[in-house]
Amino acid sequence: MAPQPIAEAALRRLRETLVGDVITSADPGYDEARALFNAMIDGRPEVIAQCESAADVAAAIRFGRENDLEVAVRGGGHSVAGLATTVGGLVVDLRRMHAVTVDPDARTARVGGGATMSHLDRATQPFDLATTGGRASTTGVGGFTLGGGSGWLERKFGLASDNLVAVDLVTAEGTEVHASEEENPELFWALHGGGGNFGVATSMTLKLHPLPEMSVAFLFFPAAKGAKVLPVYRDVLESAPDEVGGGFIYLTGPPEDFMPEHLVEKPVCLVLITYAGPESELRRGAGPLLRLGHEAEVITELPYAELQCMIDDPPGLRNYWSAEYLQDLPDEAVEVFCARADSMIVPSNSQHILFPMGGALGRGDSAHPVPWRTAEWVSHPFGIWDSPADDTRGRQWVRDARADVMPWSIGQVYLNFIGDEGEERVVAGYGAENYRRLAAVKARYDPDNVFSRNHNIKPG
Repeated sequence: MAPQPIAEAALRRLRETLVGDVITSADPGYDEARALFNAMIDGRPEVIAQCESAADVAAAIRFGRENDLEVAVRGGGHSVAGLATTVGGLVVDLRRMHAVTVDPDARTARVGGGATMSHLDRATQPFDLATTGGRASTTGVGGFTLGGGSGWLERKFGLASDNLVAVDLVTAEGTEVHASEEENPELFWALHGGGGNFGVATSMTLKLHPLPEMSVAFLFFPAAKGAKVLPVYRDVLESAPDEVGGGFIYLTGPPEDFMPEHLVEKPVCLVLITYAGPESELRRGAGPLLRLGHEAEVITELPYAELQCMIDDPPGLRNYWSAEYLQDLPDEAVEVFCARADSMIVPSNSQHILFPMGGALGRGDSAHPVPWRTAEWVSHPFGIWDSPADDTRGRQWVRDARADVMPWSIGQVYLNFIGDEGEERVVAGYGAENYRRLAAVKARYDPDNVFSRNHNIKPG
């Protein structure tokens, strides 16, 4: 059934109430305001409320409920399934709420609900402080953190959610709630991986860590050498200290000055090593990898905030991703992972990725609803391409890549890495026992499932 038009009087009251702007399809800038990172998603919300405060958020939620509108919450807009928008409903847009306040003595940052990783990292960098962030500077801090938060620094500092100190939330009733270890502790537990199911996070306080130096190495090989390089990478990472992170990635050779011409726009494999320390220590630890005969390299010490934006993908491309978390990476798994790279769309922005886990990530609080932290590796087929003509082929490649490594899967998954893959995968993201506990929290704070545009937990 088509949504009913909203009365002009109701829209006028919302415009009068909000400090921020209210945008509809009749307003200039509507198409720009509704556009998401994933160009596959073309949602046309009835109303976009560009909020500037928690009071704005509360007013927008009440408006949505009074007018029987589906409510979506937008921070960074990176959800691959397009969960940050809706068709014919209301988008609570947090992007104007992006302030970051750093307390260098307490080593904390208070982060607005609409802040991106770039806002956070640029604010903490002058103090030589950082916390685990997403692997793209345009990712929203809120959805990233509340969903668990996997990034380059997780082996050193744990998941982003492990560093969560407090959250200010607006509930489905439009009530402002504070959650911490001392205040509303069960809600605070749920926010360590349960995502946006319980309300709109208008601000978060995150623990920061000293990070005076950061180094990175990009080592490029022809794709055909990947099956020989990956076992060495595996062995190095499985015995590496917590400071070491990175990924093993098949991708299209970028048209950069450091890339040999014969590898530009051709399939290559990349050994990416991040190191929470100086370049000299990175080189010592990466010795076996540096001796494998790579054909292009970038090895440098740089500010963490610069690393965070080095491999940003541009918006406006077509995205489809998934993931499978692996208990180990034996030689047979190496072979099937590398073989799947042959069918990746090249040239494109697609990437066939293995991320190492372990370290502080694996030692984190096992009571949090992120059961996938026990894995040793994650296979993350990350499909990105230009043309709608490649949609069927791209989606199938991602599904096949996930199926390849299923024999080594732990059965649980980081939901920020996947799209809409059904209720069973949602339960797998939280764990069955955690899901039941989360459903009870959901029933208390959102019994009508107003916040359903997410990896949804049904009120229990």
